[in-house]
Amino acid sequence: MLKILIQLLDWIYYKNCYFCKKAANEGLMCKSCFEKLDYNFSMPIKIIHDVPVYAVGIYENNLKKLIRGLKYHKKKDLAVNLAKFIYLFLDKNNIDIKNHIIVPVPLHKNRQKQRKYNHMDLVANELSKLCSCKINTTLIKRIKDTKPLYKLNRIDRMKELKDAFEIDKLNYNNEPILIIDDITTSGATLEEIIKNLQTQNIKFLKVIVSATP
Repeated sequence: MLKILIQLLDWIYYKNCYFCKKAANEGLMCKSCFEKLDYNFSMPIKIIHDVPVYAVGIYENNLKKLIRGLKYHKKKDLAVNLAKFIYLFLDKNNIDIKNHIIVPVPLHKNRQKQRKYNHMDLVANELSKLCSCKINTTLIKRIKDTKPLYKLNRIDRMKELKDAFEIDKLNYNNEPILIIDDITTSGATLEEIIKNLQTQNIKFLKVIVSATP
């Protein structure tokens, strides 16, 4: 009943596309603006400790605005569009995630309290609906509130990320893992996460990010 009421309210008070301001077809994007998102890659952009890292697109134009709107401007409905963008990439490139669990890269509790939500948790929830995969948001915990990494070079990023994560296998049942994040530049965060997982003998991993510069 609640879902029907929400759909009715959406129809009465339709949502505008965050990009062109016309009526949105889904989430906060119209079909035309969604189709302008480019799939720039098909092969992994990096291999980190034998783990393939895929990027869907380049951090520019509509994709940049989509990520920033979801991440910084509380446009939570954009999670639907970003999840669909990732899902279509996986399907287009025959990347098998059957029986995987989706693990979003976590925020530190202080950062999450400041933002009120982890945008990648929202994307994971929407992606799970599309691919019928379960989610695990407790496996990787961010225990160190790191400085903003974009200001640091790669060496300093690695120093800052040392001991930033811990692995909690309490709710993990040896499933293969799909780690998702919004952007990767140097790959330092992913490298630290992968290293921690492999130290705990968790080896069946794939990583996908929405964008890379």
